Amino acid sequence: MEAVPTRARVYVACVALLALLCLLPLPRTHVPWWAVALLAVLYAACEYVARRRFAGTFYPVLLAGAFLLPPPAAALVPLSAALLPGGAGSGPTPLRRVWRAAQPALAVWAASRVHWTLGGRDAVVGADFPYALVPAGAAVLAFCLVLAVLDGGILALAERVPARRAWRGLLARSLAPIAVHGLAGLMMAVLWRSPYGPVAALLVLLPMCVSWWVFAQYHRERAAHQATIRALVQAVDIKDGYTRGHSERVGQASVMIARELGMDDERVEVLRFAGILHDVGKLGVPTRLLRKDGPLTPEERRVIELHPEYGHEMVRGISFLGEARAAILHHHERLDGSGYPYGLMGGQIPECARVVAVADAFDAMTSTRSYRRARPVQAALEELERCAGAQFDPRMVTALARALGRDGWHPTVTADETQLPMLPPAPPPSRDTADRAEEDLAEADRAEGDRDRVGRGAAS
Repeated sequence: MEAVPTRARVYVACVALLALLCLLPLPRTHVPWWAVALLAVLYAACEYVARRRFAGTFYPVLLAGAFLLPPPAAALVPLSAALLPGGAGSGPTPLRRVWRAAQPALAVWAASRVHWTLGGRDAVVGADFPYALVPAGAAVLAFCLVLAVLDGGILALAERVPARRAWRGLLARSLAPIAVHGLAGLMMAVLWRSPYGPVAALLVLLPMCVSWWVFAQYHRERAAHQATIRALVQAVDIKDGYTRGHSERVGQASVMIARELGMDDERVEVLRFAGILHDVGKLGVPTRLLRKDGPLTPEERRVIELHPEYGHEMVRGISFLGEARAAILHHHERLDGSGYPYGLMGGQIPECARVVAVADAFDAMTSTRSYRRARPVQAALEELERCAGAQFDPRMVTALARALGRDGWHPTVTADETQLPMLPPAPPPSRDTADRAEEDLAEADRAEGDRDRVGRGAAS
C-alpha cells in the first residue's frame, strides 16, 4: 500500500476502530484463553505457509474460531497473522499490517455473532446435524459479506476503481470457496468439542492443505499465462517500437467494452488477452517493412496484411486464450465485408473481434504517431460513430462511449510522445480527411502511417 491516498488511510483507520470496538466486551466475557492462543498460533502458521508456498488466505481456522469462541474472543484469532513478515523484499507496511488485522477480525466477529445468535454453539456441542449446518451457513454468509464490503471499499478508495465496479462480483466469487472452508471449520469445531479433543480437530487441516496446494497450482498456471503474454508483447514492442504501449492500451479499452456489455469475468479476461495480443503477428512481418520510411508497394502491403494470420498461427497452441485467437485473426474485418484477411461481413465476424476492432481503432486515433498528434477522445468517438454500421459494430462503439463517459480514459503515455514536441494537432474530421481517418481506423499500424504521410505530402 505505497502512496495510499489519504481517504484510503482514513478508511483503514475506521475499519481498525470498528475492530477495536468489537473487542471491548472482552473483560466481561468468559474467554477460554488457551483455545484462543492455540487457534491464533495455528492460524498464523497456516497463513505463513499459504503466503510463502500457496496463494490467498487460509480461512478454516478463522471460521472454526467463529464456531467455537464468543464473538470478542473470535476476533482476536486473526490478529496474530498481522505480525508475520512479508514475502521477498521489504515486509508489509504498518498500514498493511493494520488492514490484515482489522479486516478479518471484523469478518470473524460478524460470523461468530450470527452463529451464536442462531444457537450454533449448542448445535456444535451436541453435534446436532443437520441443524448445525443452518447457523454455520449463516455465519459463513456473514463472513463473506463483511469481507466483500471491506474489500470493495479499499478497491474504490486506494485503487480508485469506480464504485460501480468495486463491489461487483466480490461476494459471488468468494462465496463458494469460503463455503468449503466453512465446512472444514465446522468439522474442526465439532471434533474439537468431541471426546477426541483439539488434536482430532487438527487432522481436518490435512485434506484442506492438499486442496490448497491444488489451488496454488492453478494460480501458478495463471501466472505462467501472464508471463507468456508479457513475453510476446515485449517481443512485438522491441520489433516495432513505433506502436510501443499500443497493445496494453487496446487490452484496456477491450476490457472497458466487454464490461459495459455485461460479459462475465472469464470472457472479460479473454478479451483483455485478445486486445493485448492482437498485433502479435507482426513478429512474422519483416522488420524492414514495419520500419520503412517511404510508401509501401502493393506487394509489401499484402505482406503486412498477413499479420492477423501470422498471429493466429503463433497462438493456435495456447489453449487458455480461447476465443481470443479468433479476435487476433479477425480484428481487421469490417462489417461491410471490405476488411481482411477473409472479408467477413456482419455477424460472420466473431463478437470478440468486433470488440478488439473498436478498441484498436480508438487507441490508434488517440495515440501520438510520428506524423501527427493524438486526437481528443471526443473526436475519436465521433469518428467511430461515423463509421459504425459500415466498419464497426454499433453496439461496441456505444459501449465504449458509455464506459469512457463514466470512467474516462487514462492510457499509458507512449515513449514516442515526448520526442515529438513540434507536431501540429490532428485536424478535426472532415470530408477532406475522411480517407486518412479510414486508414487510421482500419489499420492502426505502421503501414497506414506511411500511407497517411504520403497522402498529406501529395495534398500539400
